[in-house]
Amino acid sequence: MAVKIDGKSISSELRLSIADEIKQLKQKNPGFEPRLTIIQVGDRPDSSVYVRMKLKSSEEVGIRGELLKFPTDINQEELVIQVERLNQDPSVHGILIQLPLPEHLDEPLITNKVIQSKDIDGFTNLNLASVFKKSDKPLYVPCTPKGILYLLDHEKVEISGKNVVVCGRSDIVGGPLSKLLEKRGGTVTVIHSRSTQAQKEFFCKNADILISAVGQVNFITGDIIKEGAVVIDVGTNYVPDATKKSGQRMCGDVDYASTEPKASLITPVPGGVGPMTVVMVLANVLESAKASLDSQSS
Repeated sequence: MAVKIDGKSISSELRLSIADEIKQLKQKNPGFEPRLTIIQVGDRPDSSVYVRMKLKSSEEVGIRGELLKFPTDINQEELVIQVERLNQDPSVHGILIQLPLPEHLDEPLITNKVIQSKDIDGFTNLNLASVFKKSDKPLYVPCTPKGILYLLDHEKVEISGKNVVVCGRSDIVGGPLSKLLEKRGGTVTVIHSRSTQAQKEFFCKNADILISAVGQVNFITGDIIKEGAVVIDVGTNYVPDATKKSGQRMCGDVDYASTEPKASLITPVPGGVGPMTVVMVLANVLESAKASLDSQSS
């Protein structure tokens, strides 16, 4: 039976560590104030929930968080001007553009307007290119992959020399995560939409570490995992549930009931990877603020 990796508890420990470091830095440097600015366009309810969560988390650790909210019909030129204004503001250490943006806006173009030193999401071409370059190190690793690596390290999971399967190849999670795991010495296989069922079963059954980020309920079941595998569930899905006030409940990609008896370690959904993603935003803002402080004192 698997040991549950408690992402909520682990993220709480890291939050306390971040808050303590910020407090100490403020005592030594009275003007030190890490600052995160979030840009939100429109009023998507899910985006508003995520924004409130990030602002609340920032406040709790001593990061000054602020929201710049724009109407859905803002034009691209005006939004780019706002991003470039924040790029030039030395008091801003992290710029986060809440995705998705409305369809009339060019999402890649706008996210790439954030300068690398303030790209705490790790989404710009420069940061992602550094992830994929063998000998390079990105300024900021995308928050979900960074959170997953932290969980694996926290649980003392050996990556080097292990068979690692990553299901999903998005630019935000699967793509950078697979490369980061490869850099850590893992032999990585990526399962994607063109992989056959036979390929999926073969590679999953041989995986020492199995990570799923495809957004599909029951994509991973107990019959296709290796005995003793480490299973990380990144999926965020919703299924009908009459017992819930909302009429639905959150679940991941992994069928927990059939997988948990065979795995050695497993993350639940919710309470696994999700809390780690949020705390890594805070960690990246702190890194940026410290780099700014170092540049001022040198």
